Amino acid sequence: MKKGTIILIVIVAIFAILAFSMIGSYNSFVSQEEAVNQSFAQIQTQLQRRMDLIPNLVNTVKGYAAHEKEVLQGIADARARLAGARTPLEMANANTELNSALSRLIVVVERYPNLKADRQFTQLMDELAGTENRIATARRDYNTAVQTYNQQIKRFPGVIVARLFGFEPKEYFQADENAQKAPSVDFGSQSK
Repeated sequence: MKKGTIILIVIVAIFAILAFSMIGSYNSFVSQEEAVNQSFAQIQTQLQRRMDLIPNLVNTVKGYAAHEKEVLQGIADARARLAGARTPLEMANANTELNSALSRLIVVVERYPNLKADRQFTQLMDELAGTENRIATARRDYNTAVQTYNQQIKRFPGVIVARLFGFEPKEYFQADENAQKAPSVDFGSQSK
């Protein structure tokens, strides 16, 4: 073989190796990005499940605590904001607001022993608690998928392929800053 042919074969082999490496990296990014999207869809599914339970819970409470309109309206407003949220940050903030509104509802429920004993209310609260656990699991899974994806697009040589094909870092599903503060509950100023 001639020296020129050997050099050409080596150059073609190097380009082939680089091309296959880029294809593998690209396909890996696509797979991980889809894992992030699927995990985010799971969060949305669980949040929707909770949003579907809340009207039943509110209607049950209305029968016992008709004069607690402010608390019930707060839940409805927070639920509407969660329904309109599209990004992980918007969802996290709306979710925090809804959690706060539900916490105020629990305070109201404490003042109505008959409501706490109501079978439908108890069942709805159990379903809501189970859904909250599913939401926490879905958030953890989403953040794990985001972490894996973000690490891969920042590591060398993946960073080159990521920039070349436009793969951007994903947002984590984080709690609102106010979630770090304990809610204040004042039993003295509420009407009885």
